[in-house]
Amino acid sequence: MKASQFLISTQKEAPADAEVASHRLMMRAGMIKKLGAGIYTYMPMGLRVIRKVEAIVREEMNRAGAMELSMPVVQPAELWQESGRFQAYGPELLRIKDRHDRDFIVQPTSEEAITDIARQELRSYRQLPRNFYQVQTKFRDERRPRFGLMRGREFTMKDAYSFDRDLEGAKCSYQAMGRAYRAIFDRFGLRYRAVAADSGAIGGDVSQEFQVIAATGEDAIVYCPGSDYAANMEKAEARAPQGPRPAPNQPMAKTPTPGKSTCADVAQLLKLPLQATVKSLVLATDELNERGEIVKTQVWLLLVRGDHDMNEVKVRKLPGLGNGFRFATVPEILEHFGTKPGYLGPIGLKKPVKLVADREVALMADWVCGANEEDFHLTGVNWARDLPEPDLAADIRNVVAGDPSPDGKGELAIERGIEIGHIFVLGTKYSVPMNATFLDEDGKPKHFEMGCYGIGVTRLPAAAIEQNHDERGIIWPDAIAPFTVVVCPIGMDRSAEVKAAAEKLHAELAGAGVDVILDDRGERPGAMFADWELIGVPHRVVISDRGLKEGQLEYQHRRDAAATKVPAGEVFAFVKGRLQA
Repeated sequence: MKASQFLISTQKEAPADAEVASHRLMMRAGMIKKLGAGIYTYMPMGLRVIRKVEAIVREEMNRAGAMELSMPVVQPAELWQESGRFQAYGPELLRIKDRHDRDFIVQPTSEEAITDIARQELRSYRQLPRNFYQVQTKFRDERRPRFGLMRGREFTMKDAYSFDRDLEGAKCSYQAMGRAYRAIFDRFGLRYRAVAADSGAIGGDVSQEFQVIAATGEDAIVYCPGSDYAANMEKAEARAPQGPRPAPNQPMAKTPTPGKSTCADVAQLLKLPLQATVKSLVLATDELNERGEIVKTQVWLLLVRGDHDMNEVKVRKLPGLGNGFRFATVPEILEHFGTKPGYLGPIGLKKPVKLVADREVALMADWVCGANEEDFHLTGVNWARDLPEPDLAADIRNVVAGDPSPDGKGELAIERGIEIGHIFVLGTKYSVPMNATFLDEDGKPKHFEMGCYGIGVTRLPAAAIEQNHDERGIIWPDAIAPFTVVVCPIGMDRSAEVKAAAEKLHAELAGAGVDVILDDRGERPGAMFADWELIGVPHRVVISDRGLKEGQLEYQHRRDAAATKVPAGEVFAFVKGRLQA
């Protein structure tokens, strides 16, 4: 490939709305162009990266025994109504109507479509197990698309779906996909962690995320340096505290705290550690009639330690809260507590509530909470003596660095990550409501046990950039760089010797299967080097008249601080050696 025949459209400045490095650099390197909010055109340079990602994904998926197909981007709503997700998925699901006023969706994922295929095609246990995958366009109507390809609305995803006779088989398929995913991400040359995860809107009981480690990551990854334990923040378990609860040492007292409405401010005023305070969070659950009208509301009070935060995913799994909750309104809070937020607590309520305490709070003594009166808090509060035991004690908080690891092998640490892959054991979440069955060995129909496996194909290059860049631009791993080697001749238009040497090296590398580009644009050295450093091609060879007279060329890896002089006759072998290394 010659640069004069390719579109190179680098820019000095990034658009004002580019908030993270990958967005800024992909725009400046001419890899993507914004068409609308969260919608991008993949330009030739960027598309080369995406095609390399797809190729590696396909190779490893095929090696793992999966079969590729392609399902429609636009799908009939009837399938999603069968599964129950047409309404349950929420506003991220783009719902549309055709000219006949029939409902359709633009797929964010394809569990329903593949289940429909399986119930038609997989009739016998002899056809199982099966794994189908596609690399296909997806659309999720994000409320606030941002960060370029990291959280766009239209994107490309590899999604795969397995079908098995029983749960044991489904778990084997899940483990096989886990091995395939590790092979894929190892080939990309990225630092990543596989972590236990919550299944979210997809569903299922067992799932694992693959996270690229990056300081700008949206997700918090919890792990134990002394063991194999790793989970995302939503899934990470806070180890149960050791009892028994200490005996009370203080009388309960109503204490003035004028203008102090946060646990941190109260602790500072009272000269107490923040860990001695308790935070009150008020939720509500609504019971609806057939018309969708609220017929009954239950208010819940959740208590967590002042230095901890509530984990909404864990709360969603509690009895009575699993069908959805919301934060209570100010009128509901006033009705039940008699005061505004900031001074709430479990004692002296106007109306009863369901009381849930985090396990840490359930074992606390002499704690501080709101007095349900503005500018006052209660100190020296104790369970049993001052208020009844909670209706439920459960793990409802986010873990923090330094917490004991759930496996008992050390303390937890936290780092940031970008999710690039997710695997699930779905069980019968889709096969039962969609009546997707096969005939088992006994001749009786049985529902498929399913698995689901996704990789963010267009998100992955952005994640790679977040992990691999510097002040000059992108630093691509070899496997997914738009070009692996760039040959940069200086004064090629003025020197026949430089032109001949550059074209010879380009031909040798291309003939050996190396993805090489020759910059024959006639740019000045500074501008030429700046372009390729911004674009992030990992290997560069510079050819100049002076170097040829000395019998040497210059090689420089994108991470190297300085160039290495290589004898002109040995440069081909030298570059090949670096590529293999």
